[in-house]
Amino acid sequence: MLSRVFHQWERRLAAAATDRVIRPFEWGTDWLHDAGGEGSDAERLERWAAAMLAESDRLYALPQTNDYTLAGDLLTFPSAVRTPHAENNIVRARFFPSRSPKGRRRAVVVLPQWNANAQGHVGLCQLLNRFGLSALRLTLPYHDERRPPELRRADYIVSANIGRTMQVCRQAVLDARRAIAWLAREGYDSIGILGTSLGSCLSMLTAAHEPLVKAAALNHISPYFADVVWEGLSTEHVRTGLEGHIDLDQLRRIWLPISPFPYLDRVRDKRILLVYARYDLTFPVRLSRMLVDEFRRREITHDLHVLPCGHYSTGVTPFKWIDGITICRFLNRSL
Repeated sequence: MLSRVFHQWERRLAAAATDRVIRPFEWGTDWLHDAGGEGSDAERLERWAAAMLAESDRLYALPQTNDYTLAGDLLTFPSAVRTPHAENNIVRARFFPSRSPKGRRRAVVVLPQWNANAQGHVGLCQLLNRFGLSALRLTLPYHDERRPPELRRADYIVSANIGRTMQVCRQAVLDARRAIAWLAREGYDSIGILGTSLGSCLSMLTAAHEPLVKAAALNHISPYFADVVWEGLSTEHVRTGLEGHIDLDQLRRIWLPISPFPYLDRVRDKRILLVYARYDLTFPVRLSRMLVDEFRRREITHDLHVLPCGHYSTGVTPFKWIDGITICRFLNRSL
């Protein structure tokens, strides 16, 4: 009965967003500069995905930059990935320095959920400050000021355009790595990352490829990017655009380079917190438990917390406080 109550609540909360758009399916090979060669678009993307999995350090390699500007609490710098939209090519991050002596060396990069507005996770950053941790809240690609005029939502980071989704998620990881590089330049030597929902997946990819990350709090989890899009409540409109053009198995193979599963062994030397919600319909619980089981099977050290709510209801009192305090305590201990 409790499950039914939460599931009904989750559907009501999800239905509050009335601006979802079913976008047409596209292979999007034009977004991936090295996805050429012979064969169909699908074959080219499968070859590209296999090559990138074998060379993920090249996929997520970070070109250096010194072009950072901090004005008040707003940090801006150029993205390492150039997209056709000028607005999206400038990364914006809000800096919350801690006044604690420890906060001058300990910092957390914060990646909010898909379609978070400018205030998303600001309260969590302020809570991190109370624990003596500085926070740098990153605006994801195609969100807020990075969103071009034709978009009402941040559709270009998760959509039925296969290649664009991969490239923009890669862009988010490189943006996070550049944010971490700035923190290190500013003297922070104990750096963590915190991500929620889509931000959790991107945080895992960042932690797997960024040596400076000591700890990662992954808030709502799945081993596979494709399965969440295919099964999740929040992405039903994306699946509608995909169906009839690609099946789940093929989509999973192509999107594997932006999925956590291939990179689990790369976080063995880091402190990891896994959080999932017992009544989640957006990151289906079956997938969350699959990732936890894989951590256990591989004997990768991690902390685990299960929230007594759903995905959307995580942002509602008292669940947001349970979640936030659990995450802050973990990062305080780990950094």
